[in-house]
Amino acid sequence: MRFLALALLMLVTFAAAPAYAEPEKVSVGVYVADIQEIDMKSHSYRLDIYMWFRWKDPRFDPSKSAEFINMFDPADHVRTSLYDEPQKMPDGTYYAIIRDQGKFSSKFDLQSYPFDYQELPIIIEDNVHEADELVYVPDTSTGAAITLNPEIYLPGFDIWDGVLEVTNFNYPTNFGDLRSAEKPDYSRATFSIPAERPWLGTGLKIFLPVLLILLCTALVLNIHPSYIEGRLGVVITALLTLVALQLTSASGLPEVDYMLMTDKIYLLSYLFIIATLIQVVRHSRAVHEKSFDAIAQQDIRMRNIFTAAMFVGLIIVIITTLI
Repeated sequence: MRFLALALLMLVTFAAAPAYAEPEKVSVGVYVADIQEIDMKSHSYRLDIYMWFRWKDPRFDPSKSAEFINMFDPADHVRTSLYDEPQKMPDGTYYAIIRDQGKFSSKFDLQSYPFDYQELPIIIEDNVHEADELVYVPDTSTGAAITLNPEIYLPGFDIWDGVLEVTNFNYPTNFGDLRSAEKPDYSRATFSIPAERPWLGTGLKIFLPVLLILLCTALVLNIHPSYIEGRLGVVITALLTLVALQLTSASGLPEVDYMLMTDKIYLLSYLFIIATLIQVVRHSRAVHEKSFDAIAQQDIRMRNIFTAAMFVGLIIVIITTLI
């Protein structure tokens, strides 16, 4: 009788436990209806998306257990299921679609700003089933797994076709679950939307004022050496203007622990202005000891040297940052 009772208990246990011979494959896809803003200062972007799921096993509903990993402010998200229950498809699969509106977050790499290339990811993960129970696969039944509204317009950025990458993410903890001795793996789908600033328009808007300031500074060395006060006034004004310009251009950017491309160019510009100021001050002391012609010739020579050094520095900054 004891053996019979034990056998019956084992039979009931195996019958009650869910059997997953292999992970359930859930086809996922995204339609990006709108990209409403990109906030560089907070490393966030607001999206309006539709995401759908297709699967076979009726025990699952991945539309309810899917979790957005990179939400910026969960309370700001509005998530709506378009159907109350999963819909049965002609091929026997189940189908569900949700709409989500809200901000997502990703740490932007700004080293090459303002010629930076950014990716706006949407990362989902099932918060119930591990990778041995459920895995995501790209839904290519109607083309690409991620589709963008062709009417999307985001001022200041060019938007390209998105890509989907599916990986297994291993957490370095079992979250205190004593039933699990191993650290869990979860299937993770990352939809990425590439965004890039237009080089010509952005470059002119940001660097044209800097170029004009440097041009005015270089022309100071063409002014007659006898006009000491005027030469000093122009150089000092150029320096203060450049400082104000840098503070203004950085106001919409986050604090980072590395130098941006703009920072390097501003640093070169400061060196150019300071070198010109030193040249003017040095000749203001020697104006009574040398002829004006000799000083003027030396100023032109130093102007050419400073300009060449500035040009070489710009080339080095561009090559090391963008390539």
